Amino acid sequence: MTAQDAPSSLGPVPDPAPAISAPAAPARPAGSSLGQLVDETPDAMTLHTQDAYRMFTGRAVDPASNAPAIPGGRRFAAVLKAIWYLSANDNPYADWILIRVYQSLSGIRSQMGQVIEAREAEFERLRRRGLALSVLASRSPVTVELGFRSPYGYATAEAIVEFDYHVRMVKTLVLKDRMSDEAGRAEIRAIGRSLRALFLEPIRWERNLLREEMLPLSRRDFLPGADEAARQRVRAAVALFGELPRKVFTGEEVPRHSQRRVTPTAAELRLMQQVSLGADAEPPPPSAGQLL
Repeated sequence: MTAQDAPSSLGPVPDPAPAISAPAAPARPAGSSLGQLVDETPDAMTLHTQDAYRMFTGRAVDPASNAPAIPGGRRFAAVLKAIWYLSANDNPYADWILIRVYQSLSGIRSQMGQVIEAREAEFERLRRRGLALSVLASRSPVTVELGFRSPYGYATAEAIVEFDYHVRMVKTLVLKDRMSDEAGRAEIRAIGRSLRALFLEPIRWERNLLREEMLPLSRRDFLPGADEAARQRVRAAVALFGELPRKVFTGEEVPRHSQRRVTPTAAELRLMQQVSLGADAEPPPPSAGQLL
């Protein structure tokens, strides 16, 4: 079984051609060119529980019961890949959702980690008293090959693996009378709800940010001199997602992984500290000598 990011029409934006041609590099000897870095062996994750496997795959629409689709980790990773590519356009809203989602994912993983560490310490105390308990594992675990093309896919896979181990640990504690049935179900349900809610969050952002009329959105749309189409994009983005935090707009706060390669000038940074990030405010006129 293979898990890959869904195909996207977006890709990293190539660097523009330099204005002045650089001297030609000396030709390399035949056979000395280096190819693209690739994995030596396929990456894979192994899952032992149905809970974790369903968390990764999600659920398709069921026409018979009218049950809606539930996005899983695989869909979540594909959405983040598309937004990661979009950050190459200097899109501040792409940066903002990447920051928010990664912070939330890290928070859920930290919560699971603390619970797992406490349970492992409990097992160790029992072992010292003479009772050695092992964590349940599947007789037939599922191994999924990973073909992600963004760092966010691998962050998602690691969270799914941690959820799988969390479920195994809880079910072990229930089976071996360290936890009640009700308490075990509640622990698994609490983490599961948090992950599913997180998987839903960026889908609306991707759907709107990748609309044809919104694709050109960039930080320059907020600056003086932006045309009416740019102003309309700003108004639409603010109406859909809210006003950007200033630190994200200026680049003081950045995603853990981004395709953005823009370095503003000092004059641009000063202006970015002053311009309105709201939908209706008019931008200030450019000061004399400012080149944007």
